[in-house]
Amino acid sequence: MQIVLVISLVAAAVGSGLVAGIFFAFSTFIMTAFSRIPAEQGIAAMNSINVTIVRSPFMLLFVPTAILCVVIGVLAFMNWRGGASSMMLAGAALYIVASFLSTIVFNVPMNDALAKVSGNGPEAVQLWTTYLRDWTWWNHVRTIASLLSSVAFVRALMII
Repeated sequence: MQIVLVISLVAAAVGSGLVAGIFFAFSTFIMTAFSRIPAEQGIAAMNSINVTIVRSPFMLLFVPTAILCVVIGVLAFMNWRGGASSMMLAGAALYIVASFLSTIVFNVPMNDALAKVSGNGPEAVQLWTTYLRDWTWWNHVRTIASLLSSVAFVRALMII
């Protein structure tokens, strides 16, 4: 059982760390770059990313890491290891709630709304302005949560 736990923690630390890096790129320069181009172009670029990402290797990282976090949470409860289990649960909760579920609850609905708008006119410009602000805010949350999740898994590895 120990080897399964170690492999799970390493995979979750790497997975959540890679996801944090992808989200970090969006938070620090991609969305800023999109805000500097006309709304019609920004909307088209973001809609293209949103279509592409669900068919990309990113999904083979994002979803399995969430599943792995559930497994780690169960393992933490099945064989309580004090601080290590606390770190395991913290990492799992951060990733599942603040990264994975916040994506489903906040970012995806904004993406869906953006996909329905034409890039022309004042309504599109207003939606794009709101989208940039709100989507990026939730992306910051996802970035920080994924990074802290990775840190928690590494810390759990250090003390098991």
